[in-house]
Amino acid sequence: MSQVSEAVLPVDAAGRGAGLFWRWSDAPGKRPARTITPAKRALDVTGALILSLTLWPVVLLFMLILLIVEGRPVFFISERMRTPTQSFKLIKLRSMQVDMSAEGVTGGDKAVRISRLQRFVRRVRIDELPQLWNVLRGDISLVGPRPPLRKYVESFPEIYGEVLKSRPGITGLATIVYYPTEEKLLAACDTPIASDTTYRSRCIPRKARLDLIYQKNRTIGLDLWLIARTAMTPFRRKG
Repeated sequence: MSQVSEAVLPVDAAGRGAGLFWRWSDAPGKRPARTITPAKRALDVTGALILSLTLWPVVLLFMLILLIVEGRPVFFISERMRTPTQSFKLIKLRSMQVDMSAEGVTGGDKAVRISRLQRFVRRVRIDELPQLWNVLRGDISLVGPRPPLRKYVESFPEIYGEVLKSRPGITGLATIVYYPTEEKLLAACDTPIASDTTYRSRCIPRKARLDLIYQKNRTIGLDLWLIARTAMTPFRRKG
């Protein structure tokens, strides 16, 4: 893989991105902006169809269990950004009690809204499976940066202007490498403000660095490796 020679991700006191300047080593093959190759799209469609046909009994089972135990709605639909200016509706199984006033990332302040069943659903990523529909629609890819909320894109235009040159995905390099750290950092936050501040200052810049490393080095082989690593998530011991 190519090496990142220098990355500067300054963040001002209010948590806004003050600038993003990436200097890559002089390696050939820089990816054009906001493109998806035919091979990557073929992998997305083929993979999403295979996973949908294979895992639909699991999705239906947990839809029924969540409906009986947690009630309606079964699905959680959230606005996310696929480019700095284009949004879409991301579909997940609901894994938290409904609170229309709450928004932003999930920190320790939202722990009381997550039941034991929902915690299990989140840990093994079953709630992510409906996003295969978003993949088939072309909203996201199987592999890429996680699609951000509009407010973070608007707060960090320099960062997401670069990150969202890759189509967002269900999983990715930042998801595999940084998610455990992000989960621990946010779990220690006991207010929405603390969760938001921590996410802005400690998570967004670090995940962006990993997302841009993926963007520079993405191949079908790397996508397959990241998908395989993600598939092993339910079988890993916590911690």
